Amino acid sequence: MEDRKSSLEIISPNLPKELDMLSIFDKCILSEDSFTRGIISNGLCKDQNADHVSFNKVLFKNVKFDNVSFKCLDLVDVRFENCDLSNVNFSESVIHKAEMINCKMVGMNMSDSALRNVLFDECDGSYALFRFLDCKQVNFNNCSLCSADFYKAKFSKVAFHNSNLQQTGMSGACLKGIDLSSCKIDGLGVAIDDLDGCIVSPEQVISFSKLLGLIIKS
Repeated sequence: MEDRKSSLEIISPNLPKELDMLSIFDKCILSEDSFTRGIISNGLCKDQNADHVSFNKVLFKNVKFDNVSFKCLDLVDVRFENCDLSNVNFSESVIHKAEMINCKMVGMNMSDSALRNVLFDECDGSYALFRFLDCKQVNFNNCSLCSADFYKAKFSKVAFHNSNLQQTGMSGACLKGIDLSSCKIDGLGVAIDDLDGCIVSPEQVISFSKLLGLIIKS
């Protein structure tokens, strides 16, 4: 993790210093199951399909998720460290005061979710689905978001710092006030109206020249 201070400040998860061990690896998780105050670590969460599951004050560490769908998930005061969340379905979820640190999130589906005070740090979210995401106080720090889809996402106090947004779709997402100057944005999928008020570097203007109908003469 680096340069976290240069990104948006958010409220961190309130995790107790001492947490009991929780296990989700040897059970079938049912809809509306709730897990509170514990650490889930070093295992495989496989073949789970449940709605309205909640995790409160839980630390996930070195957990791999395989064929997991937790729609309408409720996460409060939760941290994921070194986890593999590739292709999980967390759509229509509410996530508040959460951190994902050094996680693999390739193809994750978080569409139609509401995020408040969430940090993504050193994560690979390539091809992830963030369509219609509602974000407030959210920080993407040193992340790869290549070919991710933020179609019509709502951004309020959202930071993208030193992240890879190449071929990322942001059509219909208002980028006013969003600073992309430290990011790679080649092939960023946006409309002209989406860019109104977006903050970019002089070099990045070239990336938008075709979209704006400009011909740059060397």
